[in-house]
Amino acid sequence: MNIREILERNPIIPALKNEENIEEAIKSGSEIVFIIMSNLMNIKDIVSRLKNEGKIVFVHADMVEGLSSSNYGIEFLINTIRPDGIITTKHNMVSFARKNNISVIQRYFILDSFSFKNTIAHIRENKPDAIEILPGLMPKIIKRICNLVNLPVITGGLIEDKEDVMNALKSGAEGVSTTKVEIWSM
Repeated sequence: MNIREILERNPIIPALKNEENIEEAIKSGSEIVFIIMSNLMNIKDIVSRLKNEGKIVFVHADMVEGLSSSNYGIEFLINTIRPDGIITTKHNMVSFARKNNISVIQRYFILDSFSFKNTIAHIRENKPDAIEILPGLMPKIIKRICNLVNLPVITGGLIEDKEDVMNALKSGAEGVSTTKVEIWSM
């Protein structure tokens, strides 16, 4: 799976935080769907339903309620839930996922110059398939990161409208994840 090529076809990624908007995610033009909130009771059904509709599904492993943020948690997701990829903020989970041949997007929160510097160091060390930068409303920071790493950069968080999407893409991001259903079919 080449995330960069998929994002070139459609850079807007539906991010599901509940089961309510699954139909809208399925109907969206996006090939990829992020499940950013779920629990052990519903995750398998959500992933199966989206995959049956031809979607590429990434599960935010840190946000599956009832699942440990450990290598065992990733192993459970890989072997039982079978998403196409995972999203995580945890460095150890990135390397474990890579060793187990599952695509991984590492999510970073950029809060200050210290977190920016650490983000770049961790990207170079962990080598995820793509990264997600939050919040997504930082054009100057997005541009700096895009110039420093040779990975697909996705932004998310606080994306409210078309202007936010366009600003992120103009800054170099290749994708934008959002929970705003109105934006999914833009």
